[in-house]
Amino acid sequence: MTRPAAETVPAAAGAPPPESVTPLVRGLAVLRRLAVADGRLSVGDLVRATGLARSTVDRTLSTLARLGHVRLEDRYAVLAPPLMELGNVYLAAIRLPGELGPLVDRLADELDESVSLAVPDRDGVRFVYQATRRRTMSLAFRIGDLLPAESGAPGALFAADWGPDDWARWRDRRERDPLGAGFPAVPPEAARAAGSFERRIAAAGRRGWSEDDQLIEPGLVAVALPVRDGTGRAVGAASVVSHTSRHDVRSLTGQLLPRLRESVAAMEAVLAGPPPPRRDGGSTDRRHGELTRAAKRELGPGFVESLARGLGVLAAFDRVPGGPPAGATLAALAEATGLARATVRRALITLEHLGYVRCEGRRFHPEPRVLELGYAHLAGLPLSRLAQPHLVGLVARAHDSASMSVLVGDEIQYVARVPTVRIMSVDITVGTRFPAHATSMGRVLLAGLPPAERAARLDRLDLRPLTRRTITSRDRLSAELDRVAEAGYALVDEELEEGLRSLAVPVRDRAGRVVAAVNVSMHASRRTAEQAVVELLPALRDAAAGIEHDLRVAGRFTRVRIP
Repeated sequence: MTRPAAETVPAAAGAPPPESVTPLVRGLAVLRRLAVADGRLSVGDLVRATGLARSTVDRTLSTLARLGHVRLEDRYAVLAPPLMELGNVYLAAIRLPGELGPLVDRLADELDESVSLAVPDRDGVRFVYQATRRRTMSLAFRIGDLLPAESGAPGALFAADWGPDDWARWRDRRERDPLGAGFPAVPPEAARAAGSFERRIAAAGRRGWSEDDQLIEPGLVAVALPVRDGTGRAVGAASVVSHTSRHDVRSLTGQLLPRLRESVAAMEAVLAGPPPPRRDGGSTDRRHGELTRAAKRELGPGFVESLARGLGVLAAFDRVPGGPPAGATLAALAEATGLARATVRRALITLEHLGYVRCEGRRFHPEPRVLELGYAHLAGLPLSRLAQPHLVGLVARAHDSASMSVLVGDEIQYVARVPTVRIMSVDITVGTRFPAHATSMGRVLLAGLPPAERAARLDRLDLRPLTRRTITSRDRLSAELDRVAEAGYALVDEELEEGLRSLAVPVRDRAGRVVAAVNVSMHASRRTAEQAVVELLPALRDAAAGIEHDLRVAGRFTRVRIP
């Protein structure tokens, strides 16, 4: 459903105010261009796309890489999952994904249809949560994708509250970009929806709900209702999306709209109450200034401290006591970052000009535009893609092949692998399966199961010998799994294949569940079992920790596919 993108709509209108932070403006421009390129662009193309000097782009990328927001791969810059922390700040502030997500999931299960939450973003609409049905023909938008307000059901609901400035912005954008090239997530055919926009707004105002009769794409139909907060303001829209092979608009509204109303009423009841205590963020980290200064000393002129500080101010909304739904004052952000108030003030002026924050009285709030900084691309990455760069780093340290696998039935399945080049190497590809009981990753995954599930699996495992060393006794295997669970790693020595030794550690999700395993495999002649543990375990644990960090960030408000 996507097409090549062009950033036809500027991030902000007018010249930056005199107090704005120019390196922050440039850094955000680089991130936007990478996002438009779906997360990857050569440095040369980035120079041409931004119009910045090569030295400026190099310093900006060096800084963003030091912050973990991008990776530098040969001549390419690649967006990295830690960048999603900025988008998570906004999603935490609006409460919709975190608190309403379970209600959306429940409704999608009951209706067996895709259900989404969207928010207004000036003259556009952004998706912030989805519970999709896996079908050949289904909704394909990503969290953070931007749609023109005239395309789809939610936009007509939001436009009912537009004022003269909003309509002027919409008409100006339509005149400059009549085909919607600035909205790469939407197919070109959706541009035709502008002709009926005002009529649909009027109809939505009368009925209190809005419909999409194949406006975005032929075959897709939807119905949407506004979701209001405790003050009665429409802060989002919930929509049910189906295919014409299952529903037309008449049957969709007749059969599913009543249940959607009930669910939206429950959502509004949640938003009318106080937000729950935060489990993420919420702690003041006054070391930010110290950390940026240390990076400056390490990288010298290659580190742009003012860019790091500006992004740190945006990330700090999530650490302010009482926020992020309540917003943050300048003083609170200065306290959270350890930066001078004047420094924070200039960063906020810049972010407000670019549309990433808004000011209401003395409080600042992150805006949905933050999601344009690569969130849609990064939110779609499966665990295997999150893990790949960490496996590359692991191979560079271990000088042996590294892999990731998940548990599928009573077997492990390889979902990511980085081989090393040797005369004697282990020839395994992604998709390969092995019996879990005879592999290091399998034992890590089995050891991580809840006790009852582990016992049930042990009872049914076929413990056939694969080599003369394979454990075939259930009691011995159970004792070994207990040891693995306690030690946090598994060493399997020539039990899968003669001459093959491997060491594995678990990868845990946000809830602490073991969802995958990472290992290093080698020929037994390379190291003794004891040497393998001493030499490789620290590197393995570092790689797993890196994967877990990215998984925690990416999985805070989105579902990471495993695999």
